[in-house]
Parts: sequence; C-alpha cells; structure tokens
Amino acid sequence: MNTALIVSLLLGLAAFACFNMMFNVRFFSGTLRYLLDIADTLAEHLGRYNTKRYVDRIKKERIVVPKENVYAKYNRLIEGLILDFNMPFTLESFTSILCILFVIVTMGVVLFMNNITLAVVVTISIFIFLLTFFVMQSRSIKAERLEHIMDAEDLICPLARDGVLVAIKKVMESDEYIHPQIRPFFQQFIDNCENNGYSFRQAILLLNRQLGPKFDNFTKKAIVFEYNERKGMADIFLDIVDENAVLREINMKKDRIFRKMNRDFMLKTAIIIAFFLYALTVKDFREFMIFQSSGKFINTVLISVICLSFARTQVLQGNLGVGGGKK
Repeated sequence: MNTALIVSLLLGLAAFACFNMMFNVRFFSGTLRYLLDIADTLAEHLGRYNTKRYVDRIKKERIVVPKENVYAKYNRLIEGLILDFNMPFTLESFTSILCILFVIVTMGVVLFMNNITLAVVVTISIFIFLLTFFVMQSRSIKAERLEHIMDAEDLICPLARDGVLVAIKKVMESDEYIHPQIRPFFQQFIDNCENNGYSFRQAILLLNRQLGPKFDNFTKKAIVFEYNERKGMADIFLDIVDENAVLREINMKKDRIFRKMNRDFMLKTAIIIAFFLYALTVKDFREFMIFQSSGKFINTVLISVICLSFARTQVLQGNLGVGGGKK
C-alpha cells in the first residue's frame, strides 16, 4: 500500500465523517443498534445459563463433597479472588467473562502471529501470568487483613478478664482501635449477643467464620472461658498476644524474602526484554524474529518461559504462604 493510497483513504474517511456531522446522516445507526440488540440478547441468555449453573453447583456441593482435582482447585482459586477483590461476580459468570476475553485475545494474537497454535500458547501464557499477578495481589490483601485481626486480638485479649463481650465492647468504643475493614463483624457480634437472640457460642462462631482461620484459637479459648471460667483462666488469652508477636516477625522475614525474589525476577525480565528490543534494531534479526515461522516459535517459547517462571515463583511463595492458619 503506497503513500498516495493511504492519504486518499484518510481524506475519504474525513469527508465521510464531515458529511455525517453536517447533514446529521446516520448510515450505520440501524446496523449498530441491531448489533447491540444481539449482544444484549446473548448476554441475557448467558446470564440465565450462569445462574442455572450456579444454583446446580450449590445444590451439588451441599449433597456431594467435591473431589480434589484441577477443577476443584480452579473453583477455589477463582472464588478466593472474587472474595478478596470484592467483585460482583459468581464463579460461573467470572469463568464466562474469562472465556470471552480468552477468545478475543487469541484472535488478536492470531492477527499478529498468523499461526493459531502459537497464538493459543501465547494467550494461555498471558492468562496464566495475569491470574498469577492477581493471586499475588490477593495474598497481599490476606496479609493486610491478618495484620488487622492480630491488632484487634492484641487489644481484646488483655481486657478479656471481665468477659470477651465486655472486652470487645470496650475496644469498639473508639473508632481507631479496630480497622474499618473488620469492624462491622465485631459490631455484628455485639448485636447478635445483645439484640438478635444469639447465644455467645453461636455469635463467636459466626464471627470466627467471618474473620477466618486466624481467629480459631481466640474463638476456642473464648468459648472455654465463657462457659468454664475459673480464677486465673483469663491468662490463656495472653498466649495469643505472644503468638501474634512471633507471627509478625515470621511474616516480616518472609515478606522481605518474597520482595527480593519478585524484584530479582522483574529485574532479570526487564534485562531480557531490553536486550530483545535492542536486538530488533538489527534488520536481519528483526525480520527473522517477526516474520519467519522459526522466529515466531522462539518468541512464543520466550513469552511462555517468562510467564510460567513468574507463576512458578508465586507458587513457591504461596506454598510458604502467610502465617495465621489453623493450628
């Protein structure tokens, strides 16, 4: 395509746009509306289908214990991401959106690489990288939430001598003591005990489910203390404060190690990309890597190795994880 043809096409598009604006002509309005109606209909049917799948899954999970396989791990991963990022999706709707995006990205990569197989491999690698990145951010959210729970425990435990409910009410008197992210759960606990007819055991177990495994130890000790209180028993809560101090130190060390791992990986990746971009300034190398089939295959391998290496790095960090699980 020569320069004259490109200029002619641009001038024609500009004239067409001016004609539309000056005479208020809408050549494609009917077509656009038709396409939007089709998209709206498809979205409605997809929504109904996802709702049916969601209901069927919930019913099945109540009857049958899910088997530990790749499908179950994927469901757990996506549901965790939805909860951590507070996304307005179900597992089924998120999966549908993921599939649609996968097809769109694959089509875009096919246009660039002119090879369906390589395009699919590249797209899978990119999506693995993106999911891994969101898992990394999710782990940071969990670590922050864990810190808020430990701060709350450190305030409540020394005051528990007069009763756990009394201690929580004292801490809740100030807005600064318990972080806003978990404060509503403690307020609900107080309301359940005083106004909603819950027993202490029911209310503290509900609070435990809302705050997660880190609160298991406190919950067990709170139930024992509430129903079997004896002189000097309140000191059992002070163990939690000591455990939190040790856990903070461990998490701090792990955080430093993880940050160094991620920084080293990003630095090495940046060096590889910078070298590759610099090498593209050489004409023969550029033509080989961009236009030749063997060059496209090498590019696919490089992208896959980078994405999978990043995923492997995060898996290793996830295996060590954030402290504060079940004891």
